[in-house]
Amino acid sequence: MAAGTLPPFDPADPLGIDDLLDDTDRALRATVRAWARDRVLPHIAEWHERGELPDVRGLTKELGSLGALGMTLDGHGCAGASAVQYGLVCLELEAVDSAVRSLVSVQGSLAMYAIHRFGSAEQREGWLPSMAAGEAIGCFALTEPDHGSDPAGMRTRAERDGGDWVLTGRKMWITNGSVASVAVVWARTEDGIRGFVVPAGTPGFSASDIRHKGSLRASVTSELVLDGVRLPAAAALPEARGLRAPLGCLSHARYGIVWGALGAARTCLETALDYARTREQFGRPIGGFQLTQAKLADMAVELHKGLLLAWHLGRRLDAGRLRPEQVSFGKLNNVREALAICRTARTILGANGISYAYPVMRHMANLESVLTYEGTSEMHQLILGKALTGLDAFG
Repeated sequence: MAAGTLPPFDPADPLGIDDLLDDTDRALRATVRAWARDRVLPHIAEWHERGELPDVRGLTKELGSLGALGMTLDGHGCAGASAVQYGLVCLELEAVDSAVRSLVSVQGSLAMYAIHRFGSAEQREGWLPSMAAGEAIGCFALTEPDHGSDPAGMRTRAERDGGDWVLTGRKMWITNGSVASVAVVWARTEDGIRGFVVPAGTPGFSASDIRHKGSLRASVTSELVLDGVRLPAAAALPEARGLRAPLGCLSHARYGIVWGALGAARTCLETALDYARTREQFGRPIGGFQLTQAKLADMAVELHKGLLLAWHLGRRLDAGRLRPEQVSFGKLNNVREALAICRTARTILGANGISYAYPVMRHMANLESVLTYEGTSEMHQLILGKALTGLDAFG
């Protein structure tokens, strides 16, 4: 190609990754970006500072109308979108705040996915259409106060009593818990770990918000208590037996994080770039100093390498070829690098970096949670280590 025909360099897309997307991908991204910009961005700093997500049910219905809930699932009112399209949506939502992407991830990739993949026809018809529309909110109850990275040690139990199940236990750090219409609860039975569809309001079921968080402050995070919750036999997910079922749900949700974390990183890089062009020290913009340019270059390199990785994993998922170890690869790299980008952006903004007048500290704090949930970095390192060596280092 002659030099004169080369497209201009785009600082927002230095590798030309947009060329990998089709018109439908770009149109969906533009729609979600506009919604997030107009509906969430003007308020999110205040919501984060107050530690609340007002009108969460209204926001969920709007997300349902965008087709963002359970969007890769087929039927039952779900959009049947591609994995790459879902990734683009996660990126745009997390570009405004991780809390909004978390709401969508838990709704679609955990609660809805569990019902769609492991549920009965009656459970799918009873819950998925209203969840896809955002009229019903779901949560996914796996983590316990004493068992996070080791779900096999869960203490929540489900015991048979005649034709019913009776659930007893506690779940912790449950996104959407106190606003959920339905909880997918994992419990130990005499036959191993099983999943149960628990409607909110069932006697013995309660949820309370976890307060005083320094991260994901605009996310609804809850503790669930199951005190002799009696459920009919039909409440059990018939195809979910053993720990492989909830771990499969987590792998599906982790894929969205691979994209979403880069949204937070992109916002921090854009903020740092704008600031570096206009902030003057020693008589000129700080963007003209070599050290600042080195930071910006490194941030851009890691962001767009991460985008290429996310796109590649998305294409593998669409082809039915994405392995759990590859999802771990993506989550480990992209969240870790996104957090490093946010931290570097904070240094470019100096003291202003800690002000909520800018989004950097908020994104940096949020990513501290994203780094930990749905598998800590250490757990994903061990998953990859086992895959590379064939030796199990867990425990």
